[in-house]
Amino acid sequence: MTHPTALPNLATLDALDRAHLIHPVSPWRTHEQRGPTVLASARGAWLADANGHELLDAFAGLWCVNVGYGQESVVQAAADQMRRLPYATGYFHFSSEPAIRLAEKLVQITPASLTRVYMTLGGSEAVDAAVRFIVQYYNAIGKPSKKQFIALERGYHGSSSTGAGLTALPAFHRGFDLPLPTQHYIPSPNPYRHAEGADPQALIAASVASLRAKVAELGAENVAAFFCEPIQGSGGVIVPPKGWLKAMRDAARELDILFVVDEVITGFGRTGPMFACEAEGVEPDLMTMAKGLTSGYVPMGATMMSEKVYAGIADGAPAGALVGHGATYSAHPVSAAVALEVLRLYEEGGVLANGQRVAADFAAGLDALRAHPLVGDSRHRGLLGALELVSDKQSKRGFDASLGLADRIFAAGYRNGLVFRAFGDNILGFAPALTFTEDEFAQMFVRLKKTLDEVLYAADVRAALAG
Repeated sequence: MTHPTALPNLATLDALDRAHLIHPVSPWRTHEQRGPTVLASARGAWLADANGHELLDAFAGLWCVNVGYGQESVVQAAADQMRRLPYATGYFHFSSEPAIRLAEKLVQITPASLTRVYMTLGGSEAVDAAVRFIVQYYNAIGKPSKKQFIALERGYHGSSSTGAGLTALPAFHRGFDLPLPTQHYIPSPNPYRHAEGADPQALIAASVASLRAKVAELGAENVAAFFCEPIQGSGGVIVPPKGWLKAMRDAARELDILFVVDEVITGFGRTGPMFACEAEGVEPDLMTMAKGLTSGYVPMGATMMSEKVYAGIADGAPAGALVGHGATYSAHPVSAAVALEVLRLYEEGGVLANGQRVAADFAAGLDALRAHPLVGDSRHRGLLGALELVSDKQSKRGFDASLGLADRIFAAGYRNGLVFRAFGDNILGFAPALTFTEDEFAQMFVRLKKTLDEVLYAADVRAALAG
């Protein structure tokens, strides 16, 4: 990748950003003091900032740029659609060809239970729509008491007013009066931290028992749905044992609650197959998706639902009455055109196959770092993975928050030309593009080891390890 020259107006951009732009999930006053890192260009798996510093992006933007940066056919699909029909509302029974074609395609490639598609602008909106549709469904079929929702500890389901309560991460609750009284959690199926983690079947059984117990506590007649990610992303890339997803689906059906799979992160080849549900033959009642749907090139998500849920809502409404959920940009034709081309690249352009082929390099690189003094756990599936850092491998003790380890590791990685996710609880997350090459993985792990070594040699970190 050719390094750009530094932007001549970078100081002005820095000042304007600090003065006006609110950044998502950030400490606002800290950002005013720190200022932005302005990105200027990208190609393939590589980024360059406004100072010309080159970076290997091991996180695909924000788990989303699965086909890599700079795919000209995607850019062309957007440009062609903008020239032809840049906007079409879905209200008043209007539609557009790209939206219709995309709905058909999504039904073809998702589990057979999913037959209807509501298009959104992202994952948070997709989750919010799912909750609204579920409430509408139970009211429509004459079960209005079913209003309680269950999710997982450390789960992430967006940051909408409703979804952020299903998200079980403190930062998304603090100051927002969340979770709601109707939102509940069961323990995360974390093999590294769960008491039954050493035995996959025991861990699966414990999760099923937790779901049953929570439904019994709330009353089955009051529980609407169970939401889960096949792999918990923002909670620290927690990879449940194989068979967990199917067992939870089966339990939800026995308990007469809807089973909602959030594939916003795990969808579109991220874990190997097109969707993580495929690996276990799971057919959910609803599925949310986004990110890899358009590979982040333009905003788009979707909420997919079964015919049972769709028919319950459609037939339960008075004849001719509107189902009052919608948005101006639902089924946006430019986003749909981009999504169709991205899906073509996955299937016909070899992107999905490449991701499956290089997953072994990714796994081997992460697992090799288990030997590093800072690393307690390596976990991964497909091209989604994490390292969990500990100060004592035997006890799995983490590091004191006062060390600010996450910020220090991210900064060291940036200096070494590598971008990844550094979670606040000493977990490093990785989600490289499905277009990564073997050579790029080799570079990634050289840079990552150098980063870990630099942090290891800091006196306070060595002291924490010794203590």
